[in-house]
Amino acid sequence: MNYDEKYMQRCLDLAVLGAGSVSPNPMVGAVIVCDGRVIGEGYTSPFGGPHAEINAIEETLRKFGDTEARLLFKSSTIYVSLEPCAHQGKTPPCADKLVECGFKKVVIGCLDPFVKVNGRGVEKLRLGGIETQVGVLEKKSQFVNRRFFTRLEQQRPYVILKWAETRDGYFAPLDDIQRWISNSASKQLAHKWRAEEDSILIGTSTALIDNPSLTTRAWKGKNPKRILIDKELKVPEAAAVFTGLAETIVFNSLRSDWGGNRKLIALENFDFYLPQTILYQLYLMDIQSIIIEGGIQTLQSFIDADIWDEARVFVSPLRWGVGRKSPLLPTTDSITTKVGNDLLQRYYRNKS
Repeated sequence: MNYDEKYMQRCLDLAVLGAGSVSPNPMVGAVIVCDGRVIGEGYTSPFGGPHAEINAIEETLRKFGDTEARLLFKSSTIYVSLEPCAHQGKTPPCADKLVECGFKKVVIGCLDPFVKVNGRGVEKLRLGGIETQVGVLEKKSQFVNRRFFTRLEQQRPYVILKWAETRDGYFAPLDDIQRWISNSASKQLAHKWRAEEDSILIGTSTALIDNPSLTTRAWKGKNPKRILIDKELKVPEAAAVFTGLAETIVFNSLRSDWGGNRKLIALENFDFYLPQTILYQLYLMDIQSIIIEGGIQTLQSFIDADIWDEARVFVSPLRWGVGRKSPLLPTTDSITTKVGNDLLQRYYRNKS
């Protein structure tokens, strides 16, 4: 790994610290290097706050003072994992700020596909007299922001399927009694994932049988928006999914009603193209990612529609011998890690 890759990897390590707080913005990291030493770094603040480049500049100003920092900038390279923005949004354009500071060079992980940025940030930098390099750890940079890219390019949230199964491939018992499969470490990890994503979805049966609250109670972090598919509004108002701990959006066939933290959205032709319709509605709400954590039917509906990006499957050492079989993925190519005595298998629909 050369020096450019080393500092870009640091940008990516910083970027993911914004998981769960920056959406619908991308996760970005920035590192300022002068004469072989890091003099400032930062990552994107929670949505509406300063971007990574600004935070790195501000850290340098605090450390060295305005006069010395601005002299250092003229001899510095700033590494940033995503192309600096070129438009006025909730914050001013970062590309303009980099030109104003007079950086010697800017090294970028990958271009930003957003129509108001795509290539324009690079153009501003070069017109401002800054040497600019693009494509260092490009694939890794794109992967870190796969949620952001998916929303822009496919007009839907990034879809993560998640379930637990026994070693012999069973998802649930034959009766409607809740039976835990994975271990406590896997449960805590699943709650961490909830804190990192915008939303989480279940169906009617899961809400009635398991009565989940879908919160991050086993991990410190925000609760995701809860999405419930409940065609005939069978889930009672006293259900845990309707607590005031997070907003709940209910897709149904009967009525629309927006009030408090419970929002009912009636869909026409409910039984046709349901996964596609739900995801487009969530896209319109600026929801960038979703965990599908429902029952077999719900999970399989997204698989059959070929609308999923990633699957995270906990495989426990338990063997039931009988039960309801797990959903079927169209791929067996997975990355396996251990979580206690469970195996975590990660599948990617478009693995590059």
